[in-house]
Amino acid sequence: MLIRAGFDIAFQCPAQTSMLLQVNIHPSREADLRSPDVIASDPRLAMSDYLDHFGNRVTRVEVPPGLVTFSNRFTIYDSGEPDETPPDTPLTPIGGLPDDVLLFLVSSRYCDSDKLADFAWSRFGGIAGGYRRVRAICDFVHSKIRFSYPDARATRIGVCRDFAHLAVALCRCMNIPARYCTGYLGDIGVPVDINPADFSAWFEVFLDGRWYTMDARHNHPRIGRIVMGRGRDAADVAISTAFGVANLVRFEVVTDEQAQNP
Repeated sequence: MLIRAGFDIAFQCPAQTSMLLQVNIHPSREADLRSPDVIASDPRLAMSDYLDHFGNRVTRVEVPPGLVTFSNRFTIYDSGEPDETPPDTPLTPIGGLPDDVLLFLVSSRYCDSDKLADFAWSRFGGIAGGYRRVRAICDFVHSKIRFSYPDARATRIGVCRDFAHLAVALCRCMNIPARYCTGYLGDIGVPVDINPADFSAWFEVFLDGRWYTMDARHNHPRIGRIVMGRGRDAADVAISTAFGVANLVRFEVVTDEQAQNP
């Protein structure tokens, strides 16, 4: 299947402002592109990019005073298959984990796993098998947080990143490496969401020697995820970082299955 995705994001800057944007797809999905994944700006600005230490593509740009709009539209191939379910094998001992995975076991800015360890072990410690523990954590998070954009700052009400952060923190408490992900997730194969389209957040766990996608907000396998960034938590994959004042005045995201010619 083909997915048409992109965004229009505008900022009002009172003075020249240096910015970082993390709005390209992750390099691991570049081979699936069927049209270029290129950021355009209005007014036209010079941009450069680099790969950060998590392997995410980051764009650097100097924004002049006034209104600036960043846009992108691209087409990407997707298998159309739902998220793969991990095998329910025993957890890999910490001593057997790859070096680059260990970072995703420790507490981070938005995932205070060190503060939740006692609760996590009392709640999930009796569950055998890596996937069964992760499944129980997702069920718990899904039942304890209600999704709502307008009320997201209230207790037990949040958006997708809140679901992901809590699930990541609890997984790390249980010695299950977990990393935060952000990207596109359209309403493909499911009823249309009444909420405005947005970038989505989910997480990945390292089980049986590889990373698997999990989603505590939707809590069931989905079709058509397009990962943009991976990190310890949302601080590592911020959509935009402004070194100065940059007021967001427009934010639109599109992710739709594209009809193919017979």
